[in-house]
Amino acid sequence: MSRRAAAERFGIGIATAIRWVRSFRASGSIQARPKGGDLRSHRIEAYRDVILGAVAAQVDITLVELAEMLRRDHGLHVAPSTVWRLLDRHAMTIKKNGARQRAGQTRRARAATGLVRCAA
Repeated sequence: MSRRAAAERFGIGIATAIRWVRSFRASGSIQARPKGGDLRSHRIEAYRDVILGAVAAQVDITLVELAEMLRRDHGLHVAPSTVWRLLDRHAMTIKKNGARQRAGQTRRARAATGLVRCAA
């Protein structure tokens, strides 16, 4: 059966059938290849000490400021969300307080604590 006929019979895309046959011929295996995964976090992990040092030096630094600092000082272009994922991997979170809450009781109002390390 041709790859196109097999694709139609099993309800998959023609390109998928072609890739599966190519993979089988190259490796001799019918095992599925690993799916997904993070392939780029090593870029920002190389600057982990720089980022965590900047957070320690200025507790209320923003993600945008961190991304800009990496671009300016190290030539690394990353989105603020990438910086957030690094901080999240290293158990850095923003603690909620009265200044950041939309509505709440006035007795809960306290000074901002900024980023803190929490147990993950």
